[in-house]
Amino acid sequence: MIIIPAIDLKDGCVVRLFQGKLDEKKVYSKDPIKTAKHWARQGAQLIHIVDLDGASTGTPINLGIVEAIAKEVPVPLEFGGGVRKIETIKRVLDSGISRVVLGTKAAQDSDFLIEAFKKFRNKIIVSIDAKDGKVLIKGWQESYASLDALVLAKDIKEIGFKEVIYTDVSKDGTLTGPNIKAIKTLIKETKLNVIASGGISCLEDIKKLKTLEKSGVTGIIVGKALYEGKFTLTEALKCS
Repeated sequence: MIIIPAIDLKDGCVVRLFQGKLDEKKVYSKDPIKTAKHWARQGAQLIHIVDLDGASTGTPINLGIVEAIAKEVPVPLEFGGGVRKIETIKRVLDSGISRVVLGTKAAQDSDFLIEAFKKFRNKIIVSIDAKDGKVLIKGWQESYASLDALVLAKDIKEIGFKEVIYTDVSKDGTLTGPNIKAIKTLIKETKLNVIASGGISCLEDIKKLKTLEKSGVTGIIVGKALYEGKFTLTEALKCS
């Protein structure tokens, strides 16, 4: 099970939101490259980067910063936020990023997702971002036609994906613990491997998810808990 530190970018800064709310933003650094280097030094095997500006506008805004991180940090990066065209996926991958995260477009357009899977396969992953079991899109600012997260997950599985990122938006940035029940249900209903995201608050949360590794939890994305000093990445890695 891999522990993945998160870097959320807004206006060129490293930030965290509360439940995805843009007006509840806390800036942790104005130097994303320095932040990425910090996670690399602590042993990160993968860094999860989200362009919050891109997610809300539909076009990556902070890609230049991510390209700079890719050049300076010897750790694979996955990047999402506003990636809604095949050409954009190619451009992101060509810039040195290892994997592209798809969210809004994946939920809205199955034909796009099928084409992307055929072209890129293990170079892309879908992030299912849900609140009360329903899929959210456009930087979590909109619900998508009451689409059920499990329905989307099953569609993703049908296309051929083996793994998804699952974020409970109501937990994200709250430090109240992950939605383990939803994660278990998702794995049971779809047989997909899951990278769990949202709500991690302490090492005990990581240990609980570790017990689900054999069931299909392959990774954990951690953000606010690291930035607030609840534990270090080094300590988290020892639990994984």
